Amino acid sequence: METERKTKTAAEQMTDRDLSEQIKMVTKESHVRAENTELMLSYQRGQVTLAQYKLLLCSLYEIYQALEEELDRNCDHPAVAPIYFPAELARLEPIEKDLEHFYGQDWRERIVIPAATKRYSHRLRQIGKENPEFLVAHAYTRYLGDLSGGQVLGRITQKSLGLKNGEGLSFFSFPGVSSPNLFKQLYRSRMNSIELTEEERNSVLEEAVRAFEFNIQVFDDLQKMLNVTQTESEMQSRTAQSKLTNGDSTLAKTLQIPSSMISAAPLLRMVVGLFVALATVSMGIYAF
Repeated sequence: METERKTKTAAEQMTDRDLSEQIKMVTKESHVRAENTELMLSYQRGQVTLAQYKLLLCSLYEIYQALEEELDRNCDHPAVAPIYFPAELARLEPIEKDLEHFYGQDWRERIVIPAATKRYSHRLRQIGKENPEFLVAHAYTRYLGDLSGGQVLGRITQKSLGLKNGEGLSFFSFPGVSSPNLFKQLYRSRMNSIELTEEERNSVLEEAVRAFEFNIQVFDDLQKMLNVTQTESEMQSRTAQSKLTNGDSTLAKTLQIPSSMISAAPLLRMVVGLFVALATVSMGIYAF
């Protein structure tokens, strides 16, 4: 409620500004917060990992599927028609191509969608049915962001992951847009031409703030998933190493081999490991 109150106050102070400028102003704080999420900071440092990028693509697929289906369904709506550019902007097909590259042909059964992403998707479908004019805020936030900072993120992703020939990077490519800067000018002009009542305009501005909040929640959710996965992997690695060390120590005692020799002699360690494997197999064969 506090966020909505601030949004309304800011909107009232900018009644003579264009809609695109109003959105830019009311979302300024949220924009900074989004850029300072752990996931986005990794990008800015050029330290994005394959796991981060793959999970991000999964969420983007869910988000754009909802957004573009609702834009298609409402393409004749007075508020949507001016900013409807499927040939130039549609992201769903490129994302599907990237997901198939990383996950294989059965990617639909393998992708993971965080709870925050599902909430975002649900909101897009809700407003598509109830308040199509709100789609303007989400389309502006996503598409113009992809055409601006998204191009920088694409180059960082390519360099960080060593991706070649554009494979896995289709999301960042806009073959239907020859000049991003000129197209953004056209898009803002079309957006500013949309006729809205004062109440509708304030609601669209509130929805723009909400769009950023959804994106921040998605970024945070993705990073939490990655942190949990990394922690579990590290624990499994330590457990496996502990078992191997304990196994070496036990066998060393059985064979009366000093533990110092096990740690000091790589070849002997390998031989001991072979004995452990053989002993384990033998026990398995006769353990009915």
